[in-house]
Amino acid sequence: MVVDWNKIDKADYLSAMERSPIKDIEIKHLLKNALTDKINEREIFMKGIDVSYYYEGYDEYDIHNLL
Repeated sequence: MVVDWNKIDKADYLSAMERSPIKDIEIKHLLKNALTDKINEREIFMKGIDVSYYYEGYDEYDIHNLL
């Protein structure tokens, strides 16, 4: 299983991450509900890379422009 980041809102994710050291049920819920078995789909994998950079504030690069 992999996370389909299209199903997770940035604000929800960041809020859950902020609270996770105290109570991790919210982040677990977000991630669990976004799981997919499409592990061989390149687009899902590459979107995960884009979103991880975007959520961390690094939106200067897009994987589609690096190929």
